[in-house]
Amino acid sequence: MERQEVELLAIGAGPANLALGVALEEMALEEIAHDTLIIEQHDSVEWQRGMLLPWTQSQVSFLKDLVTLRNPRSRFSFVNYLHSVGRLDEFINLGSFTPYRLEISGYLRWVAESLRAVRIEHGRRCVSIKPCHSSDGQVEEWLVELADGGQIVCRNLVIGAGRDAHIPAEFSGLPRARVIHSTEFSMRVAELDTDAPLRVAVIGGAQSAAEMLWATYQGFPSARCTMVMRSIGLNAYETSKFTNELFYPSFIDEFHAALPEAREQLLREMHRTNYAGLAPNMLDSLYRAIYQDRLTGTERLRMVTMAEVTDARMDGGDVVLTLADRKSHSVDELRCDVVMLGTGFVRGMPRMVRDLAATAGVGEPRVSRNYRMDLPPSFTAGCYLQGVNEATHGIADSLLSVLAVRSQEIVTELLASRHDPELVLNTH
Repeated sequence: MERQEVELLAIGAGPANLALGVALEEMALEEIAHDTLIIEQHDSVEWQRGMLLPWTQSQVSFLKDLVTLRNPRSRFSFVNYLHSVGRLDEFINLGSFTPYRLEISGYLRWVAESLRAVRIEHGRRCVSIKPCHSSDGQVEEWLVELADGGQIVCRNLVIGAGRDAHIPAEFSGLPRARVIHSTEFSMRVAELDTDAPLRVAVIGGAQSAAEMLWATYQGFPSARCTMVMRSIGLNAYETSKFTNELFYPSFIDEFHAALPEAREQLLREMHRTNYAGLAPNMLDSLYRAIYQDRLTGTERLRMVTMAEVTDARMDGGDVVLTLADRKSHSVDELRCDVVMLGTGFVRGMPRMVRDLAATAGVGEPRVSRNYRMDLPPSFTAGCYLQGVNEATHGIADSLLSVLAVRSQEIVTELLASRHDPELVLNTH
């Protein structure tokens, strides 16, 4: 059985840990970077793997890449990536601040391949994390066990594997072949017959649900697509230059210091800036498609608003959804072949983090301002959490907007913990 020992292990080769890898090479090359390993369960680096559709764009400026807000001169910038692949002129001529997802995915892959000291190993899935107790009861290291039977011992751990997909309980009893969550859409939809007269139900009223609806409508010419949502209808993202300031890395200090009721208000009011809206071009495309369907009498695309899915069951070869009308409390049934879930992610901590906290003997996982997990006094081994701290660090925590500066903050604390561990521990 393979057993490795490293100073720092980062789980997940997504944007968060790639930004950390770059920051380590630029800020702590000799101290930590050369003894850092990033593991990734997939065989390649891709961004938003399940929704990597060719026409989809990011909603975030290309300047909010992995490095620019921390080090504008970095060789790992998105602009340098475009230059290296010979596409800088074309991107400038495009006149857009928001790259296509395929471009961001290519950029992340380029960064991963450009790291010189930090290593990345693919096809390695974490199955458990355990503290290593010494004879005096102190915990100075973690033991990470992998699905391939390997083990990795590390002094510091960074978890950046993303959040858990939210599968509402109503759909849990359906056969897996009949349910596709947005996190696996691109892979799973390729298994379907594009010529079949499928009846598709898309659940949700935000961007991911709309993209699945549009991709299915366009890619399956014989399909009939129904979108079911709780809201009164589709809306654009609520955004302005004023609310966008709440996505600045500098706003994290203000949010973190705010009273609990203020944090709740901020998260509630900013929900539609990121989670409960659609890009304007997507709204326009869907409305025009519905209009044209009505004009031609085909009507392959329809929407059911203010409806709650209260049950989902199989009846022969049909998936039967029970819909409760929120306006009248009337109940109806929708029969379909495939259900696509644009239901987002679990808002709480991922299971991996909750399991680690339970093993370490703490309750609800919490982190410091610099993302270090609060652990018992006997722990000198460090654990940092990326992308799962909205409740304490604001709505931008899971987005690209704060990656560059957050990685700087984590590296700064890692360096401080090497030089004076007691000082770091006493600040938590």
